[in-house]
Amino acid sequence: MTCYAVGHLRNIAMGPDIVAYLERIDATLAPFRGQFIIHGGEKHMLEGQFRGDLIVIAFPDREHAEGWYASRDYKALLSLRTDHSEGEVFLIQGVDASHKAVDVLGAGADRA
Repeated sequence: MTCYAVGHLRNIAMGPDIVAYLERIDATLAPFRGQFIIHGGEKHMLEGQFRGDLIVIAFPDREHAEGWYASRDYKALLSLRTDHSEGEVFLIQGVDASHKAVDVLGAGADRA
């Protein structure tokens, strides 16, 4: 099942380190079949407030996503981003095409 690496980044100090991070991250994704599906972009807010940028990278499954984040190549450039931005990054499992909203009401649903 598709797994997504999601980043909500704020206060990004654009400079040489962030540029280097952007120039190098694609090569770290390729071995794990990761691909950007959202990478910043203009937002059209419908409700509430959202500050910062949203980044979503799709992987074939959690194993690939965890492998990418733990990889030597990604770890080598991680501080280029973390030293120059704030935010949260997490992995989240996707759902299949048959998913319905009420499926989250099933036994063992994680609501935390």
